[in-house]
Amino acid sequence: MPPEIEKVLISEKEIADRVAELAAAIDRDYAGREILLVGVLKGAVMIMADLARALSTPVSMDFMAVSSYGSATSSSGVVRILKDLDRDVVDKHILFVEDIIDSGLTLSWLLRNMNSRGPASVEVCALLRKPDAMKVELPVKYVGFDIASEFVVGYGLDYAERYRDLPFVGLLKPEVYAT
Repeated sequence: MPPEIEKVLISEKEIADRVAELAAAIDRDYAGREILLVGVLKGAVMIMADLARALSTPVSMDFMAVSSYGSATSSSGVVRILKDLDRDVVDKHILFVEDIIDSGLTLSWLLRNMNSRGPASVEVCALLRKPDAMKVELPVKYVGFDIASEFVVGYGLDYAERYRDLPFVGLLKPEVYAT
């Protein structure tokens, strides 16, 4: 474990077990339909890959890249699309896959944007959610874990593009990002 990690909040096994549970729920809910998984880069790569492999429902995948953090530790709420979808989503069942929902501002904007494109349905699956940090009410159908409003890294989550590759979710020591 890197010395900058204060403690492990969610272990690799806990993540794997919860992803399997989420996949089972999604399979039940989408029986007989194909899903377009939309990952929000870069953080969603780990959860999206593991979730796609755990699903028995047919899926296709696409990605969006947006920016609302920069190198800060909280969302500014100002969203810029850096990479849009490569396909049309009219009449598709969209499942947004997110690493973490913090303020909810970015996801709220993404949901409005996606719903304006004419999909059959739009739902959200997030590995992590910080209920105390939420600034907007969001319809998040699938949540891996609710966590406290602490700065976490690992399993796709980064600080200044580091720590994404950790197999667990850990608490980053405040002195790392306080400067």
